[in-house]
Amino acid sequence: MTIDLDHLLEQCRSGNQLAWEALVRNYQARVYSLAFHCLGNMEEAKDAAQDIFLRVYRNIDQCREAGMFLPWLIKISRNRCIDLQRRRAARPQATGLSLDDMPEFTNTDLNPEEKWMMKSRRNLIHKALQQLTALNREIVILKDIQGMALEQIASLLKIPLGTAKSRSSRARLELAEKVVALSQSAPLAEASAHSASKESYELPEV
Repeated sequence: MTIDLDHLLEQCRSGNQLAWEALVRNYQARVYSLAFHCLGNMEEAKDAAQDIFLRVYRNIDQCREAGMFLPWLIKISRNRCIDLQRRRAARPQATGLSLDDMPEFTNTDLNPEEKWMMKSRRNLIHKALQQLTALNREIVILKDIQGMALEQIASLLKIPLGTAKSRSSRARLELAEKVVALSQSAPLAEASAHSASKESYELPEV
């Protein structure tokens, strides 16, 4: 169902708790996905998502336009994940939980086989993402998973637009190569191995 984001934000700014809950429901999967792909740990991603929404709640008055909400939300999410990565670097690495334990945000109308295929595909892409260079991984997450425009990505990462464009193409190629290699070495799903190609790789929706 399409939401009227302008109205929803206005209601959130006025303190409407039901509107806030609706906003969280609409964006929780997106925020969790970004946190998990950045942190690679389910529990840390859950905690980060909660903290991100708390920061959004406290600063909701700063976002006055619906068109700016997603870039603003992703900027808050990214900054929080960077903070957590820095803190984690200063302490022993925690053991991440299995991707099979990740909460499901997929279409509940899918049959069991389709759900298994989607989970296999998601797991494969997550593993491939972890093998990318830091900048390429971030660009894939922002553009192909979060759906940000290249102009927004360039602004967020403080890089020239031309760099963002070239990096985006290079990142997708690198991701496709990693997916093919992982599919061939330890196939999670036979169809995933056949659908992967060096020219393109369609990322699943989250």
